[in-house]
Amino acid sequence: MRSIKNVTLTGLAVAIVGGILLTGCSGSGTGSKADSASAANSAGEDNTLMGAGASFPNPLYSKMFSEYNKTTGLKVNYQSIGSGGGIKGLTDKTVDFGASDAPLTDDQAKAMSAPAIHIPATAGAVVLSYNLPDVKDTLCLSPDVLAGIFLGTITKWNDAKIAAVNKGVKLPNMAIMIAHRTDASGTSNIFTTYLTKVNKDWETKVGKGSSVNWPVGLGGKGNEGVAGYIKQSPGTIGYIELAYAIQNNMAYAKIQNKAGNFIAPSIASVTAAANIDIPADGKVSLTNTDAPDGYPISGLSWVLIYQEQKYNNRTADKAAKMVKLIQWMIHDGQQYSAALNYAPLSAKAVAVGDALLKTVTYDGKPVAQ
Repeated sequence: MRSIKNVTLTGLAVAIVGGILLTGCSGSGTGSKADSASAANSAGEDNTLMGAGASFPNPLYSKMFSEYNKTTGLKVNYQSIGSGGGIKGLTDKTVDFGASDAPLTDDQAKAMSAPAIHIPATAGAVVLSYNLPDVKDTLCLSPDVLAGIFLGTITKWNDAKIAAVNKGVKLPNMAIMIAHRTDASGTSNIFTTYLTKVNKDWETKVGKGSSVNWPVGLGGKGNEGVAGYIKQSPGTIGYIELAYAIQNNMAYAKIQNKAGNFIAPSIASVTAAANIDIPADGKVSLTNTDAPDGYPISGLSWVLIYQEQKYNNRTADKAAKMVKLIQWMIHDGQQYSAALNYAPLSAKAVAVGDALLKTVTYDGKPVAQ
């Protein structure tokens, strides 16, 4: 397949609609954020919080913030600009909180003027969605096949290696086109971390990260952009968050996990992958799970805030409202997860989040009540 790099595609609006999970293998199956934040802070508008970052949890966060506004009157302006954008916004202190599907790297943490903490907020699946109109079966992909597709060594849908794990499925003699993220993306980090764990060629030639040098493919901005490109372009495969695939009635593959089972992404299979001990700092990878019923490309998404909240003329009231919002997100807000195809946080993750929030201070004094 011919390599095409640095092509940015226009993101499509994602309609939030209901959906059902696909079935078995071979069976039927916006303005300046910095200026807005600065204006809000300088005007002392403590009833509005500015957030930016990951598109992975955006459907869930949109619902959470809408419901929270109904009961508290607090406005949350969240910009779905990718994890890298959220981290930059927090680093520059132009947002009240960032959101990322990848923990801060050492260099990112050092670039911040003060320590930031990671609050686990949700768990979800990165799915391999494809557009093959004449294929009615749910495709299965093994780790080596998946890596071969994204390395550009498997270029046709009827390749023998794809056929070997999809016996009985009539695969088209069609070129494979790839859609990947162009922006710094936590979704990319989850996907490339998984590929690095399961394929040596990927580990040595590409590696993992929020931004990598993709061997082949076309780029789209955000989960929204990649989903839109896949939906419009037959023969395309790309990685997106589960909610975007379901909301847009898009097909997605079962992925073979470490136990050798082909697992469909679902709330149950992400919950199985996330049923692990969470370290005290909240940072952990869920990819390539040992759970026999776990989906192997699962990941947490975090809300990032500064541990010390007295900066940039922020008020104690604003700090308190932000901590209360995040507390609500990891407790009562989890009730909205399942309907939008996110896995509710485990009790262990919630406990870690609560403990981290208790370390947040304003002028050295605890903010949480």
